[in-house]
Amino acid sequence: MPGAAPSDAVILFDGSSLAAWRGREGAAPAQWVVRDGYMEAAPGVGAIQTAAPLGDIQLHIEWATPTPPKGRGQGRGNSGVILMGRYEVQVLDSYDNATYADGQAGALYGQYPPLVNAARRPGEWQVYDIVFRGPRWNATGTLTRPARVTVFHNGVLVQDHASLWGGTAWLRPAPYEPHAARAPLVLQDHSNPVRYRNIWVRALPDEPAMAPRAGEATDAHAVSAAQMARYVGTYRAEGSDSCRVIRMPDGTLGLQLFDRPDTMPIVSTPDGTFTFRYTGGRVQFTPGTTSAALRLDVSIAEVERSYLKVP
Repeated sequence: MPGAAPSDAVILFDGSSLAAWRGREGAAPAQWVVRDGYMEAAPGVGAIQTAAPLGDIQLHIEWATPTPPKGRGQGRGNSGVILMGRYEVQVLDSYDNATYADGQAGALYGQYPPLVNAARRPGEWQVYDIVFRGPRWNATGTLTRPARVTVFHNGVLVQDHASLWGGTAWLRPAPYEPHAARAPLVLQDHSNPVRYRNIWVRALPDEPAMAPRAGEATDAHAVSAAQMARYVGTYRAEGSDSCRVIRMPDGTLGLQLFDRPDTMPIVSTPDGTFTFRYTGGRVQFTPGTTSAALRLDVSIAEVERSYLKVP
């Protein structure tokens, strides 16, 4: 059963009313279903957001995914708690449900997998306790402090004061863009009837700007000039499916997939494989049967594909 909120908390949902919530753009009334002490995402309605903007906060929110479960991977019990409408803590049925690491419940979506899978069975109530510090910019628009997030999932630490690289996006980095110090909290509608209850926040006092922590940057293992020249080019699978490997301005490699305009940076590991810098996945180059042939295997999300380099 939900516990009582602290005396200094602002109640965002007590099980009886959506008065503190609006439609995704903030104008229309929130239209999610309210019954039996919880709210539930309604088909086709879209996300909802708080009427009041929020800054640095401690957030308590309880949620439950549908039972019996339907679908798999990202199609099963998917929603999200989106801080300032930009920085998402993933909500997903992650009980016996394989998906990519930074898309699990408790992930900072597309950036940090949870430290451990703390998910309960479908239909059981689960708890997020989140401490969020928004980013800061100086007067010229230069980022002086990244957003930082700590998450406890069912009482288990799954994000430890993690520094976000930017906003939430799929398969690509979303660079920081200066925004207000306060913005609405959003609950995502991902076409799954996920339920929420007992939502409250506490405003946090400001803190001094913090210097970056040692070791936060991800350094790529060196790629030789010969490897770089061999890997760069166009690759094609059966049919019309193709991808490109390009040289990035910083001298590392980038991969363009799925007919998307975005380039996903990839970094080399000491064992000769590659990983995506901003999301989970694997990239491997393997010599073919002739000296000119080169095979490219890509594993990302629930997709695995193989390509051959075009001469």
